[in-house]
Formats: sequence, C-alpha cells, structure tokens
Amino acid sequence: MGKTVVNAMGEQCPIPVVKAARALREMTEPGTLEVRVDNEIAVQNLTRMAAGHKLAAKSEKLGEGEFVVAMEVTSPIGEAPLEEPPLACAPDQRGSLVVAVDSAVMGRGSEDLGAALMKGFLFAVGQLPELPKTMLFYNGGARLTCRGSDSLEDLRQLEAQGVEILTCGTCLNHYGLTEELAVGSVTNMYAIVEKLAGAGKVVKP
Repeated sequence: MGKTVVNAMGEQCPIPVVKAARALREMTEPGTLEVRVDNEIAVQNLTRMAAGHKLAAKSEKLGEGEFVVAMEVTSPIGEAPLEEPPLACAPDQRGSLVVAVDSAVMGRGSEDLGAALMKGFLFAVGQLPELPKTMLFYNGGARLTCRGSDSLEDLRQLEAQGVEILTCGTCLNHYGLTEELAVGSVTNMYAIVEKLAGAGKVVKP
C-alpha cells in the first residue's frame, strides 16, 4: 500500500479538486491519496469528491492554514472515466448553454491551425462567466475526450466545476476509442437529441 501526496497549498478552487482527480487516475496500485490544502472550503470540496467516488476519507488540521485530506484507494481506476463526475468545487455557474463539438479541429483549411484553434476554444469555454450546462462530443470531436488529447486538462477542469461532459458511444466505437475515454461519460444519440432540444442556446465551434 503506497501513499501519494498532492500539494495544493495556496491553490484556489477548483484546482485542489482537479489535482486530486488527476492523481487518483494516475495511481497504479491501492494506497492512500493525501491532499494538502490551506483552507476549509477545499477540505469540504475534497471530502465531497471522495464521497462521490465512494472512497473512505478523513481530514485533519495540521496547523494554522494547513489541512490534509486522506482518501483510501482500494481499486485503481487508471485513465478510465470515473463512475461519478467530480462534484462542483464552486457555486453552480452553469447556464442553459450546450456546446456541441463534432470535430477535433475548428474551421476549414489547415489541420494544424484547426487543432490549435479548437484547443484555444475549449480553454476559452472554461473562462466564460456562465459555464455551459453540457458539452457534447461526437464524430471527430470524440477524440478530444480520449487519452492523448491536448484538451484533457481543460475538460477535466470544466467537469470539476460541474459541466457535464458527454461523448457519443457509437462514435467512440467507430474510431476504436471505446477504451480510451479519459474524461466525462458515454452517451447515445437519443440523449444527445434531448440535450440539444432542451438547451437555451447551442454553440457549435
């Protein structure tokens, strides 16, 4: 049983949750995940995250402005998507916006430029004052939620703030990526249609 220590001292919400989720994915054997933070809000968020992932957790105050949250990991998950999405680390800032991504590149012309534009677009989504409620990835866009995607960090931060990340299962299967999904969960066309139909606004890059 090993121990993994994550130093999130001085980090603002939702970074401690994002770092903890990343460390959880990287654990290759059962053990303890310790996250060190400097405020009680982070302790509460991490404790809720552990409960959402069905992990036993306890917190301890080490000193003034110094806390540690320890989670007991009995079964490593690797890069597989978590059964429960990370809990929102901040007040819900999501609106009724749905972002639909059907390609790994943005626009027509240079593929390299298109890939860079898409990475910039997904980063910019996370900077919106009102985050989208759901982000849908289908056809070529399914590659963006899989291992090797340059946008995984941005998407995981969005997920940590409560944004629903959904990827078309038929698309993953078509591209041979069923086992490669690294953020969010799998969905189907019926659910995609429901999300689009119920959206207050749909943005498609």
